[in-house]
Amino acid sequence: MPDPFLTTSLDDLLSDHRASETGHAFGLFHRAAKDVPAYRKFLTERGMNPDATLHIRDFSHVPLMGKANYMQAFPLSERCWGGRLDACDRVAVSSGSTGAPMFWPRSACHEADVAVRFEQVFRDGFQAHRRTTLGVICFALGNWVGGIYTASCLWLLAQKGYRLTVATPGNNKAEIIRVVRELAPCYEQTVLLGYPPFVKDVIDGGVEAGIDWSGYCVKTVFAGEVFSEEWRTLISRRTGSQHPCYDSASVYGTADGGVLGNETPLSIAIRRFLAARPEAARELFGESRLPTLAQYDPYSRYFECHEGTLVVTGDNGVPLIRYHIADKGGVLTYAKMRAFLHDHGAESLAEFGLDESREVRNLPFVYVFGRADFTISYYGANIYPENVTVGLEKPELMALVTGKFVLEAPEAESGDKRLVLTVELAHGVTADVALAAKIAETVRRELLRLNSEFAHYTPADKQLPVVILRPFGDPEYFPVGVKHRYTRR
Repeated sequence: MPDPFLTTSLDDLLSDHRASETGHAFGLFHRAAKDVPAYRKFLTERGMNPDATLHIRDFSHVPLMGKANYMQAFPLSERCWGGRLDACDRVAVSSGSTGAPMFWPRSACHEADVAVRFEQVFRDGFQAHRRTTLGVICFALGNWVGGIYTASCLWLLAQKGYRLTVATPGNNKAEIIRVVRELAPCYEQTVLLGYPPFVKDVIDGGVEAGIDWSGYCVKTVFAGEVFSEEWRTLISRRTGSQHPCYDSASVYGTADGGVLGNETPLSIAIRRFLAARPEAARELFGESRLPTLAQYDPYSRYFECHEGTLVVTGDNGVPLIRYHIADKGGVLTYAKMRAFLHDHGAESLAEFGLDESREVRNLPFVYVFGRADFTISYYGANIYPENVTVGLEKPELMALVTGKFVLEAPEAESGDKRLVLTVELAHGVTADVALAAKIAETVRRELLRLNSEFAHYTPADKQLPVVILRPFGDPEYFPVGVKHRYTRR
């Protein structure tokens, strides 16, 4: 029997009658309390009877689950439906905070649910139901969640009837350029899907190789990192795009939860409006920086906020019930967003690239600043301070540095990203080029050893950090007597 995704139109998949929101999430909670052994134990240990029938208003009192208190506290099979890992037919891998892999099993039905997010992007934005399309997967392939997951969702779109061919060169720049050069002329449009800095590397490398991107009607799909609207404009210029709201999209996804939401032409136009009005953005989001702004289907992924961070409920091979993902952000209803735009004189967003003649979808918004913990996202890899600490704790370095550092991934005016590591020297030690080079090489070696995402996602020529040595007690980076933060964004 074909999956409903293949036989149901996108309009019906996203129709208003589906958005029962809390009710659907509450039903998932009751199913998991009955059929997931680990979740039954989790609730019992927290004084909640898993067999009790709760009222829907009590859903907000269900205990939060997270990696430490749930994912790492119970065996993988017990976290699956029916306690059966073999009920899942595929598995993805992500790196934990120490580089140890976390496994995320799922089944075809869970992938079909996520494929709706890609259909939104390809249909509402790229008009792929009307154009022959080449999709080029630029994410790392293998067990790593981005590449195979994305390819599988695009294959589902092709099965549904989209005139879409999927190429899977992975994060091999030379192979991507070869695929584009040989296949793109056969299609009306070409879509590059990957982490933002890597896709930019591919585009720049293509220009150096003599590719005229403007001849291929290039679209881009990004994931894993927040980028500026100036950066989107830069990429649009280099690909010859005239319509950034319809030629690009970022998806908000995690290894544990799948794709949770996606940019839409509406959300991109709103973000471009806010980028030109930082005071309005500050009022809406509470910060002066712009988050990723996406829309989501509350029937598929139900969001809540907890102390400024996001909590999600959704079905997976390992179901997530009020799962606390360490992402700083929030949610806004469609009505609230429209009212905010009205109050700030944005009745029309045509000036910011939205085609007002096209219908937009009445879906809520989720905004994401990125990880609320101390990770840095670089080429889609979460880099943890613990990984860097190991490199600085080598015997030959410990006498020369204090162990304090600041990790950053700044964006240059060119749009490129580099991994920058600012290290505090021990008292009385002076900076020299040889020491900086030694630290850079040691840290790279430990990142490759400990962090499997870094090893697989980051291009080899971008793996060596730029090391800046600062004196002990440097007031800008290492003020004395102040609690130290190991990352800056």
